[in-house]
Amino acid sequence: MDHNSIEVLLVEDNMEDAEMTTRELIKNHLANHLFHVKDGAEALDFIFATGKYTGIRDIRYPPKVILLDIQMPKINGIEVLREIKSNELTKATPVIMLTSSKEDPDIQKCYKLGANSYIVKPVNFEDFTLAIKNLGFYWLILNQPNF
Repeated sequence: MDHNSIEVLLVEDNMEDAEMTTRELIKNHLANHLFHVKDGAEALDFIFATGKYTGIRDIRYPPKVILLDIQMPKINGIEVLREIKSNELTKATPVIMLTSSKEDPDIQKCYKLGANSYIVKPVNFEDFTLAIKNLGFYWLILNQPNF
């Protein structure tokens, strides 16, 4: 796998949500180059080409979009977002918060830190798959990246 050609970085610790997200994006031909990590620490290593990604990733080739959960082990999604948006090389990368948190403080904090979108994961399967399809279509097809 070429880690520099990743289009979607999915940062999700819930395997069921990760599988549904991945399946829906692939089914709709929206993520041929998707990479999934299970926690915030690995996400930061991937994005910044550190840790186990040293030498196999180049920070100059960011994903087209990062789908980021908030509640994760090791480092939470808000801290990951803060690191991404505070670095000159990564701050233009679109970050979509894809989370179950409807808490207003989380929403406000994410937007203040530079999140490009905040989507609460729908509970029922049909709504979840439709949300992922629409999200993928907009961010991977319609949106024009700033890099």
